[in-house]
Amino acid sequence: MTKQLRTGRTTGTCAAAAAMAGTTVLLTGTFPTEVKVPLPPGGSLIVPIERIENDGDTVRVTVLKDGGDDPDATHECEIQAVVVLDNQTATPLTISVDGGVGVGRVTLPGLPVPVGEAAINPEPLKQIEQAVRSCAQSMETGHIAVLVEVPEGEHIAQKTMNSRLGIIGGISILGTQGVVKPFSHDSWKATIEKGLDVARAQGLTHIVFTTGRRSERFYQRTHPGLPDFAFIQVADFFEFAMQAAAERGFTHVSWSVFFGKLVKQAQGLRYTHAKTHAVDFGRLADWCAEVGVRACYMEDIRSANTAVQVLGLLTGEPERALLIQLLLKQATKAADQFAGGTCSVAYTVFDFEGHKLAESETD
Repeated sequence: MTKQLRTGRTTGTCAAAAAMAGTTVLLTGTFPTEVKVPLPPGGSLIVPIERIENDGDTVRVTVLKDGGDDPDATHECEIQAVVVLDNQTATPLTISVDGGVGVGRVTLPGLPVPVGEAAINPEPLKQIEQAVRSCAQSMETGHIAVLVEVPEGEHIAQKTMNSRLGIIGGISILGTQGVVKPFSHDSWKATIEKGLDVARAQGLTHIVFTTGRRSERFYQRTHPGLPDFAFIQVADFFEFAMQAAAERGFTHVSWSVFFGKLVKQAQGLRYTHAKTHAVDFGRLADWCAEVGVRACYMEDIRSANTAVQVLGLLTGEPERALLIQLLLKQATKAADQFAGGTCSVAYTVFDFEGHKLAESETD
């Protein structure tokens, strides 16, 4: 029987829940153990309250982030809202939301939040305001101020791409849907798009796509001088990354990959994850034959478990370099097709120790 994966709650939903609980304490004197938080697309989610600290006119509420069965860097961290009520103001009720300790500040253009403001994205910002307003229906005038804080946010942010995006001092408060769907691709794609937007806003026309931190580090070592925001970790999203770059007007794309990913991209796979999109060893064997690899290798190539195994089989053989060049041409052709012919594409291929196996150049 397939396990039913558990959904979680976004940082935005956690902040909204904390703000709701704080508002409830200040207006009614009751201390809720859970609140029913409105979600951006509609509907609601019951969120438990971890802790409430009441200091008269100010209440600090803590909610634990829950990533469900798709935990990320913020899983189980504390998301807090400090709520202050001013019911003496005669103007119609206003609600303000800002970020404090552990919530990053935006320092580069290209994000949906203006430079200088707290990194609370538009949807969760509206979600927090809506949540507070739902608790304050009895208030016709006054002001409620919400300060979102994440005590470990600055430390957690070191595990994210925030600094690359120009978000300094903490994490972002995110969540377009309010819930975290297990193993969803949406967050990866959103990160790719945000990285591209920031790079484009800085005037870049050349972007470097890497499949992860290691391939990024190897490329930075062999190609020094590029700014950090020129690098986008795109994981397995081959087609999506190329299309997103083309849509934003990038004219040059460089890829930093290992041999296995090169083979999959040469196959023209839109998505290259090992669990769902395998290497076609029959096709790889055909490419090997095309460049003159000896027939005695073919059975082992067709029955190989990994592409790296094939690379190892050809160590010392002159055809190995020819094979890599053929794969580079095939991968470049696929990348060009995904981008609609609008980007020049180059590749740098590394082994797992960081040695450069081959490199192609953009036009």
